[in-house]
Amino acid sequence: MRIVLDNIGRRFNKEWIFRGVNTEFLAGNAYAILGSNGTGKSTFLKVLSGSLTPSEGKIAFLKDNKEIPIDQVFKEVSMAAPYIDLIEEYTLIEALEFHFCFKPISENLKVQDIPELMGLEKHRNKLLKNFSSGMKQRVKLVMALLAETSILLIDEPTINLDEDGIRWYKDLIKNYSGNKLILIGSNQALEYENCDQFIHIEEYKTGKG
Repeated sequence: MRIVLDNIGRRFNKEWIFRGVNTEFLAGNAYAILGSNGTGKSTFLKVLSGSLTPSEGKIAFLKDNKEIPIDQVFKEVSMAAPYIDLIEEYTLIEALEFHFCFKPISENLKVQDIPELMGLEKHRNKLLKNFSSGMKQRVKLVMALLAETSILLIDEPTINLDEDGIRWYKDLIKNYSGNKLILIGSNQALEYENCDQFIHIEEYKTGKG
């Protein structure tokens, strides 16, 4: 899997969030998208997910050197982010079963075993609306990380997690990232310790166009 950015830019009204991004992201690598709050990390990840279109330039998703149509990119992408909502009327196990109807689960895993992997076995039949913010974050992370997709996007992975949750997240991404193309939006070093390449999104801010 490869994502190629050709002079990508995105703006809201007359303000450019980022502009002139020329780079590519390759499977088997982990990239950190860095910047302080409000600099455009989340917007950049949304463009990479295919959920936002660039205001200028071209983004291409290639698998086995063949370009994937933009309306099919979602099949290759899993994403966890604070702005992604859960269906809170579902129990934990119902939410997992529903999610993995649309995204194939990683090999050798069964949906019924995931609550124990999350450390939430005793909450498997509890409604998500009654979960704490940290528990909900664990749900988002397992849905993204355990899906059999080529691209993994995570925005602020440790938000709402306590120290035990952070250790759990680090083990999860170590054990289940495989050969995916990973991009992590963050401004905290502990969240992207597994990354060896870095994009500083503020380097691509050009003010008003």
